[in-house]
Amino acid sequence: MWLTQSSIGRKVIMSVTGIALILFLTFHGCMNLVALFSRDAYNTICEMLGANWYAVAATVGLGALVVLHFVYAFILTLQNRRARGASRYAVTDRPGKVEWASQNMFVLGVIVVLGLLLHLWDFWYNMMFQELIGATGQAHHLAADGYHWIEQTFANPCKTAVYVVWFAAIWFHLTHGFWSALQTLGLNGKIWFNRWKVIGNVYVTLLMLMFVVVAIYFAACGGACCTGCC
Repeated sequence: MWLTQSSIGRKVIMSVTGIALILFLTFHGCMNLVALFSRDAYNTICEMLGANWYAVAATVGLGALVVLHFVYAFILTLQNRRARGASRYAVTDRPGKVEWASQNMFVLGVIVVLGLLLHLWDFWYNMMFQELIGATGQAHHLAADGYHWIEQTFANPCKTAVYVVWFAAIWFHLTHGFWSALQTLGLNGKIWFNRWKVIGNVYVTLLMLMFVVVAIYFAACGGACCTGCC
């Protein structure tokens, strides 16, 4: 099947899965902003997205998207390395028009995946997973208290710094991946190519600022401002 066996087909899979992941991040970022205004509202959303069948199905689907995206990125990277052969070891200057993110997409992808594993440990493990295994007592009580886990996570300055670095890596990855995906799908032309780059940079910057603002806010005041202390 050309979609999985050809280079173009693999790029199409990467593009489609990448766009789907950007849409998920958009939802996740908007959801996180709710925590800046109301603990109860944020926890209501967390409860809706608990261990319900639709939330579990969406989580499985999201996991499949991440795996597909990373696997095909790995395959394409190996394919490109084989195509370049010994020339990849030659010392050459970086072409002026080639973006840094474009030359380091795989490395950025690895950082993104490592950050994702940390994120799953800090939040998914303490929330949905605890509900799935039928945890009782304090663990069960905190499973739907997403606000608590945001407070606890970003109360640690070192962990906050790690998350900000992770967000920066995602920004670099997405600013290139946004227009690259549209280019692969043929949604570009002589006029729209540069337009998609600008739109992508603005969109991804605003998207990642949602996450950074929440992290910095909770690191600075631990959510106290949401409860009337500020």
